[in-house]
Amino acid sequence: MPRLEELANVALRVPSILVLDLLYKCDIEGLTEHLKAKNEDMLFKYKYVIWNMYYLGHLINVVVLVLPLRHIVTLYLHMLVALLLYMGHQISKDYVREELQYGYEGAVYLDSLAFNRFVSAMTSQIILSTLCAFLMKTRKVWLFSAHMLPLLARLCTAPHTTLLTVNTFSMGLSGAAITMFLLSNLFVPYSLARAAYSELLQLEVIELYRLLAVGISLWNQFAVPVLFTVFWFVLFVVQLCSDTMSGNAASAAHQGIMFFLLTSVSECCATPYSLLGLTFVVSYLALGLLNLCKFYLGGYAAVQNENVMHRGVTEGVTLLLLALQTGLLDMQALQRTFLLSIILFIVVTSTLQSMIEITDPIVLALGASRNRSLWKHFRGLSMCLLLLVFPVFMAYKISQFFHMDFWLLILVSSCMLTSLQVTGTMLIYSLFMVELFRSDPIESLDEVIYWVNAVSRVLEFVVALCVVAYGTWESLFGEWSWMGASVIIIHSYFNVWLRAQSGWRSFLLRQEAAKKINSLPRATAQQLQQHNDVCSICFQDMSSAVITYCGHFFHGNCLRKWLYVQETCPMCHQTVQPSQQGQNQPFGDSPAAPPQRDTEPEPAAQEGDSNPNTDPHQEILATCVRVLICFSFLHQCMFS
Repeated sequence: MPRLEELANVALRVPSILVLDLLYKCDIEGLTEHLKAKNEDMLFKYKYVIWNMYYLGHLINVVVLVLPLRHIVTLYLHMLVALLLYMGHQISKDYVREELQYGYEGAVYLDSLAFNRFVSAMTSQIILSTLCAFLMKTRKVWLFSAHMLPLLARLCTAPHTTLLTVNTFSMGLSGAAITMFLLSNLFVPYSLARAAYSELLQLEVIELYRLLAVGISLWNQFAVPVLFTVFWFVLFVVQLCSDTMSGNAASAAHQGIMFFLLTSVSECCATPYSLLGLTFVVSYLALGLLNLCKFYLGGYAAVQNENVMHRGVTEGVTLLLLALQTGLLDMQALQRTFLLSIILFIVVTSTLQSMIEITDPIVLALGASRNRSLWKHFRGLSMCLLLLVFPVFMAYKISQFFHMDFWLLILVSSCMLTSLQVTGTMLIYSLFMVELFRSDPIESLDEVIYWVNAVSRVLEFVVALCVVAYGTWESLFGEWSWMGASVIIIHSYFNVWLRAQSGWRSFLLRQEAAKKINSLPRATAQQLQQHNDVCSICFQDMSSAVITYCGHFFHGNCLRKWLYVQETCPMCHQTVQPSQQGQNQPFGDSPAAPPQRDTEPEPAAQEGDSNPNTDPHQEILATCVRVLICFSFLHQCMFS
């Protein structure tokens, strides 16, 4: 039953959005101009009537859209009853017309044709009246039997001329009953609005957080994402059927199925309602693609671990912002198709970046954990191969349609950076697999992985630097604009300066860690035998070790990795720092006394500074920059 209520909550609200979408497309100005061309007096008489009906239609559909579910069900039941009554009157009207054509005025049971026609009509009328009473939850069937009066008059052998009068009277009687019902319920919307306002006052929604809570509650109650998604799919199916029946599919077959689908999609985002529906559709498609990626890599359990950044919201919001910024709704169909293809390209690029964020830790974990499942390794490598090849293919396709300039170079560089990230992941995975098949571990594996990451970051830095150089050259010797100069400055700061600063900080951090490790004494065989313990970081036996000034033994590589994160000893949390001149001497049987702990640790070695790229504020700023760059590119393509 709850599932049925959820389905009805969505299905019964979709018609209101469809009507609002149709009203938005209505050209009222064109209609009034047409009336003005015919007659000035006609325009004066009907102009305000047309506009009032237009606004009234909006108001009625908005009220129906926000009604509670039980009131919507009641409204649809009354509309269904009105439709059944109309069918009953149509049956009576058709029966009277057939009787007039047949010309028999005697008793109906004396003529077989007249009797069969009467029984069929009467059976239909009784079923309709009973069904109306059932829908209105009443036993007074006679309240919905006005359309049976012409048949009762015919049963009483009334003249044919009388049948027409009785039929007209029955229709007037039903119309009067419906009018009385509407007048008696005229103030129901006002009562509902007043009740809702009273509830809001009781909730004390003056505070912002209470207002947000009410908004979220209404959002969930109306199932807004699902509602607009279903609405857009209905529009899309109708558009596809319309194009197929009109013969546009045959002409589009010569231009390709992709162009045909893009044209249909562009026709279904010509209003704010349909654009919002497309936004939710893209969000759900991106979420489905990301969940499919998780399921392919890690099975059903991986899908349960939801990440707020991988729910498709970023892709949907990106499409909505780009569409609003570039004026998608105000364009013609062909321009809208062209622009929508670029926006979807940017959305797909964002989705691929999210897929890399999902794939990267899983593939590296497969290599680092020495997992020997060939199927898991195949899935990880195949996903990496897809993420390596597909961005290159996308960059190649878009470069065929546009002349290379600064804006296109930014999009192409984004695809190149995606492929570079996947290449770095596959190289590190290969190093893990090489160590897996070796009899002894690679001592300098950590350093090799660091330099692989460093080379990858340097290549990303070079790509960003080339983009800035090309944009600067084009601005100086080509067409200069304030927008282009602003994007170059922002791109230089976030993608060049911050990358360089992050890389240099990481390099200094590693140098500091290496300096600290080299200053520590190495344990002798006798000390290792006396210690007779495992490394407290990796829990492996120690054939060699370094000794901190606080007297603890660690593998040199393990302690170096620890110092990349924080500068304190893993055991007692005393500061590990380089020795002074002449302090780097081999320890005897017992280590030297630990130095005084610094009150202020070095900023470069504080926890979390080893990877500044993980700062969430910087990621948000970088996302905003990417959206600004996309805005600029679309503006350049469409309006230059």
